[in-house]
Amino acid sequence: MSSPALVRHPEDSMSAATAIAEAGPVPAPSPPATPPSFGTLALRWYRLNRAGLRATAIGIISLLAFLLVWHLLTTYRVVFFVRFTNVPSPLAVYASFTKAIHDPKFLLHILLSCRRILFGFSLAAVVGVPLGLIMGRFKLVHIIFPVAEVLRPIPAIAWVPMAIMLWPTNEQSIVFITFLGAFFPILVNTLHGMSLVDPVLVRAAQCLGARERSIFREVYFPASMPHIFTGLTVGMGVAWVSLIAAEMISGQYGIGYFTWEAYSLVQYADIALGMIAIGVLGLGSSLLIRGAGQLVMPWRLK
Repeated sequence: MSSPALVRHPEDSMSAATAIAEAGPVPAPSPPATPPSFGTLALRWYRLNRAGLRATAIGIISLLAFLLVWHLLTTYRVVFFVRFTNVPSPLAVYASFTKAIHDPKFLLHILLSCRRILFGFSLAAVVGVPLGLIMGRFKLVHIIFPVAEVLRPIPAIAWVPMAIMLWPTNEQSIVFITFLGAFFPILVNTLHGMSLVDPVLVRAAQCLGARERSIFREVYFPASMPHIFTGLTVGMGVAWVSLIAAEMISGQYGIGYFTWEAYSLVQYADIALGMIAIGVLGLGSSLLIRGAGQLVMPWRLK
């Protein structure tokens, strides 16, 4: 015997047919969307990166303008308060560069300077950042700050005789001077970052039961991170200044020694080449630190 629920009435079939007729024909499936053309993708990329491209274009134009002014001043030997009679032209510096890149000694100068920067700056960061965090958190350790403030204004060149007496080799003394140049900016900026930490965040973490180590790791360190990387960037620039001064006085190799030797030998094109190499190396080092900061602090890009 059939169940009443399975019996289909003619009225139900007619109502279903009527509904289908009123709905109209079933639409055909739409064709797959075509991928955007290369021109469309290029236009989108340009709109997204318009500001960066404009800044890059302005930088290139300013660099070309600087080279043009440099070329004109040195070609016509302009003397107007500043004398350009002995300044080498950009073409002479380029010729010196093409000759120097095939000279293993020039590459050795660059490698040794980079190695000294790596050792001195790394040591300054390893010592300066934790010391600044501890001094900013515990006031008892802050008694070291007056000593640091007295030593900080002493220029790196004034440390050269003392460094030669303290360390047995010139290499160690140069690394020590590089360390001093980078240490104080890192320490001061880390202390400044610790002083700007919102105490409300600290009290909130304490109310939630966080211990001192967790507060230090989760509150103080992330809040001080932007100032720490500012100190690292400034410290890298001062480290290069200190290194060049030390290499000019007591070094036998390095890009600073190369520049000073070129001056002693009246090789003006090599002087400009050494200065440009110092600027490029310093810029590259600072860009590496800024890139590391963007990786560590992705929230600052928003």
